[in-house]
Amino acid sequence: MSISRRAFLRNVGRAGGYGAAFASMHALGLLATPPAAAEEVAFDPAPPGTRVVILGAGIAGMVAAYELGKAGYRCTVLEARDRPGGRNWTLRGGDTVKFTDGVQQKCTFSKGQYFNAGPARLPSIHHNMLRYCRELKVPLEVEVNTSRSSLLQNSAAFGGRAIEQREVINDTRGHVSELLGKCVNQGALDKQLDKDDHDRMIEFLKTYGDLDGDLQYKGSERAGLKKPPGAGSDVAELRDPLPMGNLLSAQFWRRMQFEEMLDMQATMMQPVGGMDRIAYAFAKHLGPVIHYNSPIKEIRRNAKGGARIVYTVGGRPHELEAEYCICALPLTMLRTIPNDLAPEMQQAIAGTDYDSFYKIAWESPRFWETDFNIYGGLSFLMNDPIGIVWYPSAELFSARGVIIAGYGADRELPDGDLAVKLDASRAAIGRLHPGHEAKLEKPVYVSWGHIPYNEGSWVAGGPNRGRETYYQSGYRELIKPDLPFIMAGDHTSHVIGWQEGAALSAHRAAKVIAEAAAARRPARP
Repeated sequence: MSISRRAFLRNVGRAGGYGAAFASMHALGLLATPPAAAEEVAFDPAPPGTRVVILGAGIAGMVAAYELGKAGYRCTVLEARDRPGGRNWTLRGGDTVKFTDGVQQKCTFSKGQYFNAGPARLPSIHHNMLRYCRELKVPLEVEVNTSRSSLLQNSAAFGGRAIEQREVINDTRGHVSELLGKCVNQGALDKQLDKDDHDRMIEFLKTYGDLDGDLQYKGSERAGLKKPPGAGSDVAELRDPLPMGNLLSAQFWRRMQFEEMLDMQATMMQPVGGMDRIAYAFAKHLGPVIHYNSPIKEIRRNAKGGARIVYTVGGRPHELEAEYCICALPLTMLRTIPNDLAPEMQQAIAGTDYDSFYKIAWESPRFWETDFNIYGGLSFLMNDPIGIVWYPSAELFSARGVIIAGYGADRELPDGDLAVKLDASRAAIGRLHPGHEAKLEKPVYVSWGHIPYNEGSWVAGGPNRGRETYYQSGYRELIKPDLPFIMAGDHTSHVIGWQEGAALSAHRAAKVIAEAAAARRPARP
């Protein structure tokens, strides 16, 4: 049987995941590394006195005000909350979480402990957010997004024992490399790969899978040790390889590739002290431009073709008129506000569903570091209502930390009250770290579908899970300027759920305004 290079690489990807296919393409000299790109934002000076009202002081709204302000536009940002940031929200001791159904929780974390209830990492490829951190002097540190010491667990495999990722990943690579090596040596690729390619692939598989001279996988130091090396004659002992059949049954490959996703690849960053350092840095720069505790009540057009916004302060109505309005509110909120938006825009807003994602955080002694050698990263549970445990990577080696035991869609959680959800979270820690669940204290549960002025996390779905329908329907209407109104927010980008998407959408909205203002500028005599 013969097989083409393309089919060979496709089969490599199916068996060993993106990482194996990526490495194979490099070994065959088929892949180049693209250069990084950076976004530059610049506009012509604003026509004198041009006003822009921006609805929402999330990242999109503040970036829009920041950039338009540089060009001389008179911006006003109206924010319903008493803080900036929107979903960029960091909880500390003394903060209160209020749900739309009346449930309240008091955060009682110790001094210095914090929990990023919304975004918690900045990919290195998100150049705009990193640039803003530089400009606004927000100190960053490395966020440890993946760790080979973190765990994979399936209650139906390996007796429910949690397995280190280094063992799962490297044993899988070894078994797959052995199978591919046998395929190559049996001549299946001789008609498509010349002798040099054949020899390079064999050498690559030996290295990639840590195979012996007979192309057999008999275990690897990369997978961890049964016994570490010592002094004198005390030599290391390798772990016995996990059987390939058991690895396939555990279906760990669904999580093994987490760090291969483009937005999850190292190096990741985080602001020192909490993600809201970014929000407050924008707010400090913008100063009185932002009006807090100012929920929007109506979005209207005025007689001059501009915008008229009705909002309240302390329950009393106020109005603000401007030539342009950037709507940077979640669509879940925008659909509840009486407005003069175009019918097609209203229909797109009403027809867009949002997911409700949650996080559950606990304060605890850092048993994951002292007892399990885990310093940051995520562990995954394959058949548990709590699918993710996320370890802190700030303040390593300190006495206590905040661990996230549960991050995902609310629909994945067991039905019941807050206590039921916290019990599921605690039980997940027990499956990964038996006995240590008793050390968890001071829980906080944030469900974005129940947070006032959000009532959702982001546009529902994802790649191959329904979001492509959104991009082919409602999205097309939302990105059309409906002057004087322009939409912004990550939902008007192709980077949904990330602050980078919010920033990019703000750049686009600001550009639309700058172009419209230039078109209205009187011609010079």
